[in-house]
Amino acid sequence: MHFAYVWLRDHCHSASCFNSKTNQRNLDTANVELNIRPANTRVDDENIFLTWPDGHVTRYNLSWLAQNSYEGQKQNAMQPRIIWNSDIYTSAKVPSANWDKFMSCDDELKKFLGSFLLYGIAFVEGVPPTVEATETLTQRVSLIRETMYGKMWNFTSDFSRGDTAYTKLALDRHTDTSYFQEPCGIQVFHCLRHEGTGGRTLLVDGFYSADKVLQKTPENFELLARVPIKHEYIENVSDHRNHMIGIGPVLNVYPWNNEVYMIRYNNYDRAVINTIPHDIVKRWYVAHRELTTELRKPENELWVKLKPGKVLFIDNWRVMHGRESFTGLRQLCGCYLTRDDVLNTARSLGLQA
Repeated sequence: MHFAYVWLRDHCHSASCFNSKTNQRNLDTANVELNIRPANTRVDDENIFLTWPDGHVTRYNLSWLAQNSYEGQKQNAMQPRIIWNSDIYTSAKVPSANWDKFMSCDDELKKFLGSFLLYGIAFVEGVPPTVEATETLTQRVSLIRETMYGKMWNFTSDFSRGDTAYTKLALDRHTDTSYFQEPCGIQVFHCLRHEGTGGRTLLVDGFYSADKVLQKTPENFELLARVPIKHEYIENVSDHRNHMIGIGPVLNVYPWNNEVYMIRYNNYDRAVINTIPHDIVKRWYVAHRELTTELRKPENELWVKLKPGKVLFIDNWRVMHGRESFTGLRQLCGCYLTRDDVLNTARSLGLQA
């Protein structure tokens, strides 16, 4: 482990430097001498003690330093996960949560969120097939993120909005709201009724496919993680006038450990590619094609039939969704959840998120 002395002074948790009640820093970092060095150091089996030139003493537990060192962070995932294809997920036999227990028991909520964090999808069954019950369910997990689609949306294939989702057409795998600067974190689906055929939901773990690209062609992974592109949503239907633009790379990674934390993949909403220099454009298309090929492999596709009472939660930063075409009346409701609040709920229940 390597630590700069200025870092060791700045992260002191003594009573004068850190407020243990609010978990906030008292020390003014701007007043720390950048070239500071301790006047004396001492180490025992569990701690290191640093005495600074002004006499102030800082104590660090060695295990805390190991956990918070750059070297330690580089070896650990920010969020534990199990990347999956269809066989892996099916073999895991991940249980669905039960509506009654989910609403009354924190242990059931914790199990649900544990599965959601690991796999990026989770189900609750036995939910009354109404918009109101679905809203009550989601609020047990997080705050609802209101968008131009409203708070809770309830739609059929009436093309009431300028989006292909409001049709009976098949939808290829994609992430939603790629045209937001911060795409919605979690998406919730509940099929309230379907009087017809088809309409199965497609789920694909984007992290699994991205990992395949990283293992096979790391230079393509690096390009997809480095080059920003635009996604755009333009709506001029009835009373709805919207023009949204989101900019970011296809793969968003933590630079210290190369861990993917968000995928922005939507071929429907991808805007004109004008943010990539000419000499890189062809290479970007090659990299994008490799990722698309992985995403479209049949063994990576998990197909589920949503029915009244079965609510699906999707990590929109990770798992792509789509659907097959359908016939008849199909009514879906759902919403987006604020990602920070979902993770906050998970951490408050003792989960790593």
